[in-house]
Amino acid sequence: MPAGQQPRNPAPTVDVVIFDPARGVVLVERKNPPPGWALPGGFVDYGESCEAAALREAREETGLDIVLIGLVGVYSDPARDPRGHTMSVVYAAQALEPARLQAGDDAANAAFHQLDALPPLAFDHGRIVRDFMSGLARLRP
Repeated sequence: MPAGQQPRNPAPTVDVVIFDPARGVVLVERKNPPPGWALPGGFVDYGESCEAAALREAREETGLDIVLIGLVGVYSDPARDPRGHTMSVVYAAQALEPARLQAGDDAANAAFHQLDALPPLAFDHGRIVRDFMSGLARLRP
């Protein structure tokens, strides 16, 4: 790479599918562009692990402390975020105290939504939730 040139890499992000069998999945209504409902998530800070970023973003946007229970996948389509190329590591999680759900940080609203009654989702979060649901279906007898 030529001297003084910055590398052009996708920005690392995390998203979290916080799932409760009785309540559904947690979605946040975004305050900032792009508008719409989305999974809690955001950018990984320098020096921070993806797992720590997932815990932090979930707490900041939903008020929930969570336990990560698995990896849903890695999503890196250059068009997944209209603001620029991002690469998201997506975790499945459970809330320790689901009743404490409240919008925070850059979320205008936060709520559980049943998997069969989701609003239109921002980014590629519809695909992520479908992938998560496929994983659930494989676990059920």
